[in-house]
Amino acid sequence: MADMASRFAGGLVVKGVAETEDLAARIASGLQSGDVIALEGDLGAGKTTLVRGILRTLGVVEAVPSPTFTLVQEYAAAGLRIAHCDLYRVESVTELDELGLDDALSEGVVLVEWPERAPERIPGDALNIRIEITGESERRMHLSGPQRWAHLLASKGN
Repeated sequence: MADMASRFAGGLVVKGVAETEDLAARIASGLQSGDVIALEGDLGAGKTTLVRGILRTLGVVEAVPSPTFTLVQEYAAAGLRIAHCDLYRVESVTELDELGLDDALSEGVVLVEWPERAPERIPGDALNIRIEITGESERRMHLSGPQRWAHLLASKGN
């Protein structure tokens, strides 16, 4: 696990779907097997929108539904196995075991919505993104994680 000296934290504002998709593309370009992206935010904040952008950038062409009821959707793209998990309805550790979250963590990339429902299962080296609604189409993204993700705070074109 990365020590605190090799971590970053900061924020940026995205205005609309296009800027959200730009951030998603930058995240997708850096994904490696073993990565976890933990997405927090109120209902409607844009967690699934960000996930869809990541998956589209990686080449997923099928529909990307919110896994609120299925809990896990799996994809294969860009040579990666990707698990999109929604922990909103998870109420116990037993349910997490049944989801195969640990296997998903060891086999590819995991995109987790509502990680606060199972903080003990989110690795310390996850990229954490907390999305705050600041306007009808504006969101403040609070990012923290390993230093290798610090470039995400740069504006497009910088």
